[in-house]
Amino acid sequence: MPEFPDVTVYVEALRTRIVGQPLQKIRFASPFLLRSVDPPIDEANGRIVHDVRRLAKQILWYLDGDLILVFHLMIAGRFHWKPTGAKAAGKIALAAFDFPTGTVLFTEASSKKRASLHLVRGESGLKQFTKGGIEIFESTLE
Repeated sequence: MPEFPDVTVYVEALRTRIVGQPLQKIRFASPFLLRSVDPPIDEANGRIVHDVRRLAKQILWYLDGDLILVFHLMIAGRFHWKPTGAKAAGKIALAAFDFPTGTVLFTEASSKKRASLHLVRGESGLKQFTKGGIEIFESTLE
């Protein structure tokens, strides 16, 4: 799993590219990636991304309509910024997320296929991803 510095770099890079942009379409290259069914993933299409944040080792995309895409990269998951409409091809491709300004390709260079994507509704939907570990930059000596 990419650790804190890697996740932070992804969050910062994605923020500059996708915040304020509509997520035009999600294209899946691998059916195992999506691990949630309610709300339906199609509800994310056409929604504007309002923020990109980190929750532990997950990367969160906050969308219109109180929807949140939750990505877990695991060991070998990566995001790649490509020209709009780039193909999600090859063994490592998981999904493509099309925006007017470019496409985010989500890949995983592992045969284990552990990376995951969930769509949840609201902050309450994030409770299942909170494992109770310490947030190092939010903690005090007490």
